Amino acid sequence: MRVILKAGRVELCLRDGIVCARVAGRCVYEGRKVPENVWLEINLENKEGGIAFTIRSADQMHPFALDTVLQGCSLDLADERIVFGTDPDGDGLRSLNARYGRISIATGTELHNWRFPTIVPVGPIPSDARSPLDLQVVNLPTFCVRSARWDGSSFDPRLVPDHYDAVHCHEDDTGPLDWPASHVAQVPPDCEAGIYAFDVETGEGAESVVFFVTSSKRRSPLVFLVPTATYLAYADEALPPHLYEWKCDDRGHRFANANGLLSLYDYHRDLSGVSICSWRKPKATLREDYRYPLCGCPHNLPVDLRLLRFCRAEGIEIDVITDHHLHENGVAALEGYRGLVTGSHPEYMSVEMEQAIRSFAAQGGGVAYLGGNGFAAVVAFRDDLMELRRSPLEAGRTWDGPVAEQALALTNEPGGMLRSRGRGEFSLVGVGISLMGFDKGRPFVRTGESRAAEVAWVFEGVSGEEFGDYGSVLGSAAGYEVDATDPHLGTHPDTVVLARATGFGDSFFHDPSRWYHGGEPAMQDRRCGEMVIRHLPSGSLIFAASSVAWCGALPEAGEMNDVGRITLNVLQRLSEAPTGTEKTEIGRNP
Repeated sequence: MRVILKAGRVELCLRDGIVCARVAGRCVYEGRKVPENVWLEINLENKEGGIAFTIRSADQMHPFALDTVLQGCSLDLADERIVFGTDPDGDGLRSLNARYGRISIATGTELHNWRFPTIVPVGPIPSDARSPLDLQVVNLPTFCVRSARWDGSSFDPRLVPDHYDAVHCHEDDTGPLDWPASHVAQVPPDCEAGIYAFDVETGEGAESVVFFVTSSKRRSPLVFLVPTATYLAYADEALPPHLYEWKCDDRGHRFANANGLLSLYDYHRDLSGVSICSWRKPKATLREDYRYPLCGCPHNLPVDLRLLRFCRAEGIEIDVITDHHLHENGVAALEGYRGLVTGSHPEYMSVEMEQAIRSFAAQGGGVAYLGGNGFAAVVAFRDDLMELRRSPLEAGRTWDGPVAEQALALTNEPGGMLRSRGRGEFSLVGVGISLMGFDKGRPFVRTGESRAAEVAWVFEGVSGEEFGDYGSVLGSAAGYEVDATDPHLGTHPDTVVLARATGFGDSFFHDPSRWYHGGEPAMQDRRCGEMVIRHLPSGSLIFAASSVAWCGALPEAGEMNDVGRITLNVLQRLSEAPTGTEKTEIGRNP
């Protein structure tokens, strides 16, 4: 039994899709099964002898009409609250998976209308009456979805807001958890920037709660960008075993499944995608010892920690900022740095972040992109919230949303892929995802172009043609997700391919959004990952390792290998480069 409306003693519900009414918990009416995926207009009105109750379909192709009178009862709303889509009193009704559009309530003196905004509201939604009533929204449902007025004439809610004045409620929606603080810690002003964790011990075990301390002022020539947007997108991914083969067990995913936590890779019980999340919820998979069940290897945070520990062991000074910090402060957050260093998987970012990195490079700052499948999809931030609207181009990897619902509910800007906005991976760093797979990775092999004088320094101390045949992520430096060039999608002609990884197994599949003009033969010829470098007119450079597994192939402290030597060469070159974002004026003598 799922509740549509609960007003005082009266409840309108669905039982296996059949509409029914209850009064004081007793069923007084059972009608017919209502159609799915069709907008319905429901009216209840006090009449002599009972409540007049009607349902009408708004779709000509799915006509539906129901008219009845609920005898011997009335809507008495004095001192009562009206609840839509859930049962706050715990009377056994389940939450409804449905969209709600316009709501109107006529009292004895006023008509109250509520229109759902296209932007996620802050606080309750007031009615439009002279003495407004507040509609409280709980558990963070999905705003900015197609309403009964949507006719396909526009996909932009900023142009036709009344086409998107609806909200999608799910039984498994979970908003920020407003838990009271049990402990408060003050970070010392002189605390070194970095990634930290609170160790929490109970009688049942121990856990670490990760947090980040960003650099308040520049202390090093390099700055590491912690990919907190990617961490949020993946956190608590359900990975149901009946859909995905697990290659290892991880307690975080077991916890997520047991407690109904969902990531931005998951879908609700009604099969619509999860599009918004909050950092004010448990992040059971954000741990140093995390292993991704689909590949049995470390992923995200533990791989990025390996990079930071490598820098510390090799004496590479590096500050730390987060995606959130860069989003809030723009290119000013990078002022004075010579180089920006990414983590292993900087997949998600806001337009503000991407523009800041682009401006930093254009003004002389270098970029070391030490990961794969980066700078790919648009997210939006507001306070503790982050939102992602997926594109149908991503079909096959996760849930895909309709084109008409790609607009972000936090900003109403277009979601989907950054490249669809003339930005993103190819035009920024020269490469984009080419292959994805969870079996054994591959080493890189140098190209002839890598021996040119202007780029040969990348391989100083590297003697062989092949490198990266070891790693904690799928056993090699090229694996999980690898990138490759594509001039058709924006790779600049000045981009030099330094090394190439080939020979990936059949389980590695192509990015479904990539098109090859030569058809299947051309696609098979591009089953590769490509390490690249580009020198910009500003004097800066952009290096792309082009593999999520790259940082996992870095050596342990006190050791060295070719992946470590190449990484050191790049970071040292960026450290010695002119400071990024410096401004110089040159005057000419009269």
